Amino acid sequence: MVHGEFQPAFGPLRDLLARNLEDGSDLGASLAVIHDDELVVDLWGGEARPGVPWQQDTVVQVWSVTKSMVGLAALVLADRGELDLDAPVATYWPEFGANGKDGVLVRQLLGHTSGVPGWSQQISVEECLDLVAAETLLAAERPWYAPGSAPAYQILAHGHLVDGLVRGATGRGVAEVLRDDVLAPLGADFLLGVPEAELGRCADLTSPPASTIDPKKLPPDAFILRTIANPLLTPKRCNEDDWRQGQVGGAGGHGNARGLARAQALVSHGGEVGGVRLLSKETVDRIFETQAEGIDQVLMLPVRWGIGFALPAAGAPAIADREIAWWTGYGGAIVVNDAATRTTIAYTPNRLVEHLMSSPRTDAYVRTAFDCLEAL
Repeated sequence: MVHGEFQPAFGPLRDLLARNLEDGSDLGASLAVIHDDELVVDLWGGEARPGVPWQQDTVVQVWSVTKSMVGLAALVLADRGELDLDAPVATYWPEFGANGKDGVLVRQLLGHTSGVPGWSQQISVEECLDLVAAETLLAAERPWYAPGSAPAYQILAHGHLVDGLVRGATGRGVAEVLRDDVLAPLGADFLLGVPEAELGRCADLTSPPASTIDPKKLPPDAFILRTIANPLLTPKRCNEDDWRQGQVGGAGGHGNARGLARAQALVSHGGEVGGVRLLSKETVDRIFETQAEGIDQVLMLPVRWGIGFALPAAGAPAIADREIAWWTGYGGAIVVNDAATRTTIAYTPNRLVEHLMSSPRTDAYVRTAFDCLEAL
């Protein structure tokens, strides 16, 4: 059931994927590890859709791992001087300065401390897909709390916020910048907006078990209640063509582990992969500057945000406390960039489990990959 290649030291990682596919923990998935500029693991297996095997080029929605990809796009612009991480967002997106947000900095927006984790008014999935209209609403928001004072995960709005920033700075949407300025030079397979001709590559998502979070036990103004269903995204809705073709940078990216790892290895490899340099060491170093730390006001879990990525924190027990920039997606997808060992790990499943920042299945893949790395 498992296809692809791996170095012998990573046999336990291949065996873990095989067991999970056999017992149903995974329906279909891909795994990749890049270490010291070499693809040492490239594995896939299982089903993309009922009766359709997962192929080498199958892609799947990776939910919030997409945020790390739009973060890369913004960092590449910053490295070129088209964005200043320490400038107010309103420098590039004047409308965002409304209602007391004129002092919010670019690095705070990229670090989930903008003060605007979502929309106050209810929006539909269709309205969410209209990026410019949805971004106009965000620009007009009053801060939900004092910007920069605490982490508040921009659960879906993050992609719109980064898109509004990038569009203001360059005249191009973040999906275009990501495609042309990051993915194309690296030859990395990732799609923020699946072209119609490539819809057949997409694996279908399956729903996770019912959440154990009891909304009745939360205060009615809890940020998670105000964001998680605004708009309400279900796996069934995300399997529809219009969503897949959309460019929602907070959750809608489609990729496989190989493509994710290829792009994200920029972070673990000091800004250069395969002889292609897109980030300076100075810009990579800035990723690891803590923007906010503590109990996230949306996730209600301990988190530490750098610039464009999360950093090690108690809410992610499988992430070692060293120079690691990472993020994960609803249901279990993950990318982990370890600058200390020049290693990037990526995992992309289509069977979703209850997973916000951590879960046994994903944690086992991450821990096993690092154990294998030590055996090299």
